[in-house]
Amino acid sequence: MNKGPISQFIQHHYRHFNAAALVDAAKGYETHLLEGGKMMVTLAGAMSTAELGISFAEMIRQGKVDIISCTGANLEEDIMNLVAHTHYKRVPHYRDLSPQDEWELLEGGFNRVTDTCIPEEEAFRRIQQHIFKIWKDAESKGERYFPHEYMYKLLLSGVMKEHYEIDPKNSWMIAAAERNIPIVVPGWEDSTMGNIFASYCIKGELKAATMKSGIEYMVELSDWYRKNSSGKGVGFFQIGGGIAGDFPICVVPMMYQDLEWHDVPFWSYFCQISDSTTSYGSYSGAVPNEKITWGKLDINTPKFIVESDATIVAPLIFAYLLGW
Repeated sequence: MNKGPISQFIQHHYRHFNAAALVDAAKGYETHLLEGGKMMVTLAGAMSTAELGISFAEMIRQGKVDIISCTGANLEEDIMNLVAHTHYKRVPHYRDLSPQDEWELLEGGFNRVTDTCIPEEEAFRRIQQHIFKIWKDAESKGERYFPHEYMYKLLLSGVMKEHYEIDPKNSWMIAAAERNIPIVVPGWEDSTMGNIFASYCIKGELKAATMKSGIEYMVELSDWYRKNSSGKGVGFFQIGGGIAGDFPICVVPMMYQDLEWHDVPFWSYFCQISDSTTSYGSYSGAVPNEKITWGKLDINTPKFIVESDATIVAPLIFAYLLGW
């Protein structure tokens, strides 16, 4: 592939330290795909609100992502940005906000994520009215789906197209829905839509069983991994840490140790972008080698860690992989 100006800039200027690690990780990802490997990408933090979809959606469309693990927040916030983008408020001076300033944002219907405020009415409620109907319809038919499958139904139905406020090509959830990419959403309950779903259960308007659970996600993931880990195997590209990373990476030791399936291969590439420092018991800041002791990575698994801001690093790595 002929590399474009961004890739050329990276290769010429990024020669040492985290910059060099970024280039090494990108080249390792590219080699993994060229040799027939598949790739899981995990999204923690507020990557959707950071509009990672501008680059990540194209990664999905070009087949450079085979499966995704993300928090419930990332699952919904890409769609929130899709339908309420013009109502978002940016607060570049967020470090100077007083408690009173924060209260006034709340009173104005804004929930702040660092320098970006999500508009509650336009974002959350606009999705809620449509997704509730999909949840209710499934329950009335005795059907059950995963959180991401309900979101796919919502997007593919086209009921929200009139509300789109960004170019849909910049929505990674639309790209994923159109390709029916498998997604794992551990701890989905810890999200706005998860809270809304719980509220309907408390009111007796929905049953909790209408939503498939985290345990069922792990079962599905183990099945997917078994079917896709032959040959070059499956790589693991981790943005941030937390449950979006730790939940899916554990599928390998679960199968090897708990199911005693000793033919299960380790993850065959690993990269983590994180600004977390190594600390006492921290998963997000743990160095890749620690994962060897947990049966997640092999001694020879290519391992990369870029200790920097993922909102800066991930789009650059994706740009390299896309030849931009």
